[in-house]
Amino acid sequence: MTRINDRIRAPKVRVVSAGGEQLGVMNTRDAIEKAKILGLDLVEITSSTDPPVCKVVDYGKYKYEQSKLKKGKSKAATKMKEVKFRPRTEEHDYNVKLGRAETFLEGGHKLRVALQFRGRENAHREVGFEVMERIKKDLKAMANVDQDARLAGRNILMILSPLPKAQQKRHFVLDHGELIEEDDFDEIDDDVKYDEEIDGPDVAETGDEKSE
Repeated sequence: MTRINDRIRAPKVRVVSAGGEQLGVMNTRDAIEKAKILGLDLVEITSSTDPPVCKVVDYGKYKYEQSKLKKGKSKAATKMKEVKFRPRTEEHDYNVKLGRAETFLEGGHKLRVALQFRGRENAHREVGFEVMERIKKDLKAMANVDQDARLAGRNILMILSPLPKAQQKRHFVLDHGELIEEDDFDEIDDDVKYDEEIDGPDVAETGDEKSE
């Protein structure tokens, strides 16, 4: 909770002017009176220091600016979506997965495409790169390639970002059945390292919510 004026408990505070000028350490009561003379408020902006740091501002405007800042941080924390494939993904599953991928891109999300090899599949990694090339071509009307397909351990990873909404054109419509294999669409942190190795089952519990 932000403390202002008489709610500030510390007997002394370090005061900063509305323009960012350091006014030094002052008696809290004197700082409040100085703010009132200017038609402003004394707002505690850092309570963890000794003495606390307070700023002379219009509290209404300060509160509005802080709200805008929080919204900006929320947008910056947007999750990256992920779709997983196998070298021999069934055609039906491939179409469903591409439909989901288009939905993510249409929603403005970045997309990480991951293809995992198992056992003997590791001996034919060129097949995986062929699948990734097909995915890239099939999604070219929806996305740009931020990071082209590259090998990372037992996986091939590719990062896509959505085209501007007006330029997007879908080709895979989700109006048919379910996946033959288990669904594996996840969210991952936007700052995830792209070269990390993906292990474990096809469905990785890495996100806050899963697409149904």
